Amino acid sequence: MLHFDDIVFGPIFSRRLGSSLGVNVLPSKGKLCNFDCVYCECGWNKDGIAERRFPSLEEVEAALEEKMSKASAEGVPVDSITFSGNGEPTMHPDFPEIIDATLRCRDRYFPQAKVSVLSNATLIGRSAVAEALMKIDNPILKIDASSDALISMINKPVGSYRLAEVIEAMKKFNGNFILQTMFLRSPDFDTAAPEALENWMDIVRELKPREIMVYTIDRETPDKSLQKYTVEEMTAFVRPLMDEGFKIQVRG
Repeated sequence: MLHFDDIVFGPIFSRRLGSSLGVNVLPSKGKLCNFDCVYCECGWNKDGIAERRFPSLEEVEAALEEKMSKASAEGVPVDSITFSGNGEPTMHPDFPEIIDATLRCRDRYFPQAKVSVLSNATLIGRSAVAEALMKIDNPILKIDASSDALISMINKPVGSYRLAEVIEAMKKFNGNFILQTMFLRSPDFDTAAPEALENWMDIVRELKPREIMVYTIDRETPDKSLQKYTVEEMTAFVRPLMDEGFKIQVRG
């Protein structure tokens, strides 16, 4: 499984974001997340509990300064500064302050670069987290399925989760976010089954995100029973939304 030992790493090529400088504000050994997704490239939560210490705000800021100044001096292109790493980045207790530090550093070295955060959207009900995400260029918020039952099977939330509450919190972004959805199937579920797909499209229509990223499995997954969809299949799934004018990226 994939883990990130450094606070700032790359840049690496992202199929969605281009030349991306990665930022991991989670513990460096193992994984820490309030989801336990069946497809997570970092593996299961139970296999990643070796360390629980978050890097400090000062450590994150120093790592950003060091990496960005070096990349700028060497002429290395950076299209996106992307928070992902070993779990859910908004879990860091200083996440809002880290975003402010990132924006300051970005403006010094790569003012054209976008700041992106890949989030499962579980904590956007907290005003400080939502406000921090509203400051950046690309808040990329996840909804993988259209019901609590399906989300329980796919994302396996740790603690309470209600899709209706997440949708209400997303509405506060007034469409200025990117919705990310993974299409996949297994012997136990299919996120593109007719009723599930239609309900998901209704959620999209309700939220009106400025862009949608639809994708499928790309790396090794902890659940070995999962099956991916083709780009052609996923394009057919979202064709009604495309015809309605939604901007949708489809990635295999």
